[in-house]
Amino acid sequence: MPFQQGSARTRQRTVLLVGIVVLLAGLVLAVVLASILTHGRPEGSPEMLKWKDRGTTKNLQEVILGRCYNYIMARRSELGDMDCLKIWESLKQAFIYKNPCNITPEDYQPLMELASHPIPCNKSLFWSKTNDLAHRYTKSNQNFFTLEDTLLGYMADRVSWCGDPSAPGINYESCPKRSECESNPVSVFWKLASKMFAETACGVVQVMLNGSIEAGAFKSSSIFGSIEIFNLNPDKVSAVHIWLMHDIGGPQSESCSGYSIKRLKSILEERNFQITCEDNYRPVQLLQCVHTPDHTDCRLCTSSKTAP
Repeated sequence: MPFQQGSARTRQRTVLLVGIVVLLAGLVLAVVLASILTHGRPEGSPEMLKWKDRGTTKNLQEVILGRCYNYIMARRSELGDMDCLKIWESLKQAFIYKNPCNITPEDYQPLMELASHPIPCNKSLFWSKTNDLAHRYTKSNQNFFTLEDTLLGYMADRVSWCGDPSAPGINYESCPKRSECESNPVSVFWKLASKMFAETACGVVQVMLNGSIEAGAFKSSSIFGSIEIFNLNPDKVSAVHIWLMHDIGGPQSESCSGYSIKRLKSILEERNFQITCEDNYRPVQLLQCVHTPDHTDCRLCTSSKTAP
């Protein structure tokens, strides 16, 4: 009997030891797993800021470089000595890793200096609410230049970009609308480029406005009305010709004698510019008539009217 009791105690001790070993092994395994889950993987980067507009254009670098090389090699070969790589780097440095609501004109100054070029006198064409028509006209008549026909405008047209303080420094998911913050990268760029485009204009300048808009052809809050018109230099610009275009078959909400055009003339007169206004400038109207040649507005006997 003593031998049997000793044997039973030994078995109990063995079972107890095995249980303790299993418990300790389980604890060690739990600690290892917890360590892997909490410390074994890299910490996530801070989330990017979220905005309401579309994000940075995909392959932005390739888009900008491609447009730059095409412009200086095919469109304006006399600008072939410009450095497109430096131009891209200066654009990128203007916004990368920056809060997109804190962009300043100074951020873009290096870009403006690298990519600016002169426009021949009498060839500058400004526009407001006539985007498609104005650029169809400059495409068919390459004697005129809108801002989008300059290197800066050509590279940036219909492209979006913005940065973010967190890596990788460029936000491809969303960018701020102008209503979210005025000092966003795209708005600041176009305001500065528009200012510079107006400052370099010389001779007679043209502005194409939309006379079919019920709210009025000229708006003081537009880029033309708030920036470009006030940066035309009276010492360099001799006259401003207003082309007031109406949609073919559309409403003629305003003519050259309309209230908003009178306001525009008043601003220009105060700045000592000579002014003419023409309803439906014929060369542009003929371009409109390409799509509706049989419309009564497109008859050859139709003539435009010029107002002083």
